[in-house]
Formats: sequence, C-alpha cells, structure tokens
Amino acid sequence: MDSPDAAKDHAAMDHSLLLLCAAIFLAAGLVKGLSGMGLPTLSMALLGLTALSPAKAAALMVLPSLLTNIAQCLGSNWRALLRQLWPMWCGMVAATLWSPLPALGSGASGAAAHELLGGVLVVYGIWGLAKPRLPEMRRGPRLIGAAAGLLSGLLAAGTGVFVMPMVPYLQALRLDKAAMMQAMGISFTLGMLALAVRLGSGLPDVSGIEVLVAVVAAFAGLALGNRLVGRLGAATFQRVLYAVFLALGALMLING
Repeated sequence: MDSPDAAKDHAAMDHSLLLLCAAIFLAAGLVKGLSGMGLPTLSMALLGLTALSPAKAAALMVLPSLLTNIAQCLGSNWRALLRQLWPMWCGMVAATLWSPLPALGSGASGAAAHELLGGVLVVYGIWGLAKPRLPEMRRGPRLIGAAAGLLSGLLAAGTGVFVMPMVPYLQALRLDKAAMMQAMGISFTLGMLALAVRLGSGLPDVSGIEVLVAVVAAFAGLALGNRLVGRLGAATFQRVLYAVFLALGALMLING
C-alpha cells in the first residue's frame, strides 16, 4: 500500500498533468482558431516534449482534434470540395488505415514516432518560413491529389498529424478563405476518424477527466482564436507559428 506521502505525490503529479494538458490544448485551440489548423500538430509536439509517450499524447489528442475539426466542416462549399478533393481524401484514409509504419500504440513505435514527428515539424517549419511559390493546381490532375493524400496518411499513421504534404497541396489549389477552412476541416476530420480506427484499442488508457480537460481547453482556445483572427497580422502570425514548429521539431530530434 502506498504511504500517505506517496499518495500526495501521485495526486500532485495528476494535478500537474491536468494543468499542463489544459495549457497545451488551450494554446493548440488558439492556433487552430487563428489559422484553421495546427491543433494536433502543436499538441502532439508539446506533449511529446513532456514525459508523455507519443501513444499517450495521441490518446489525449484524438477527441479534441476530431470535435474541433467537425465544427470547422460546416459551410456551403462541400459539393465543390467533394468533386475536387475526393482522390486526396481516399488516398489519405487508405494510407492511414494500412500504413506499414508502426502504429502509435505499439510498444516499438515510441522513439520512432517521436523522431518522425520531429522531422515532419522541421520540414513543415522550413517550408512555411521559406514560402515557396507553388504552381497553381486548380485544374491539376487528380493523381497529384491522390499522391498528396497517400503520403499525408502514411506519415500521419506514425506521427498523429496530417500536415505534409496535404496543406501545401490545398494551398496550391488557390481556394478562397471560406472554402480553404472548410476543406481543412473535412480533411482533418476524415484523417482523424481513420487514425482512430487504425489505433483502435492499441492506445493507452486515459482518464475521463484528462480527456474532458483537453476538450474544454481546446474549444476555449478555439473560441478565443476566432475572436482574435481579424486583429492579428496574418503574415506575422504565420511566420511565428512556423518558427515555433521548426523549433519544436528540432528539440524533439535533439532529445530523441
């Protein structure tokens, strides 16, 4: 039986984890509210720099990410987006479900997932800061969309995040702001549903209070981000965000 002091230490650790979880998902929700993306990317990166394993981080991230993505799916562009993006969505879902990479919940995947996520964040951060001029793909071949979806799903199966190369591909389509936000919401929702199916019961158990704190904090950050979205310089915010992703990815690789 644990001593009273050990029980107190355990309770303090639980409270510290809840506070840390709330702060991380508040920040991740804020980023999503401002940019329409970034909740799983930022939450997985920050949780990965704590004592949490990638599997535990993914278990905490799935529901807040899925629910906030569903809220972003609403809009009037879904028919046009379906006609344009179905090859990418099919490729992404298929690759996520049947990726040869170790699933996040498997015991052998911890260090590999940590380093792979760090590498993806570094590439994503460098790409965002460099802002390369992408060719217009408004009428591009559907094969490119399918390839972007396949690679995004392949990487997401081992990292828990859907960013590369899906986001650059969507930006190359030159969608208007409303369509872009809805496209990312639908894409991330489908991806998270596929990831949840793939992980199944392989993820470690998380308490209901931990998940509740993560969901509430994520929606609080999302609401705050939506209120601030017109008050911050978009270009400056994007550069800072990509610099943060680059720094977090480098830290994950260094601490790998």
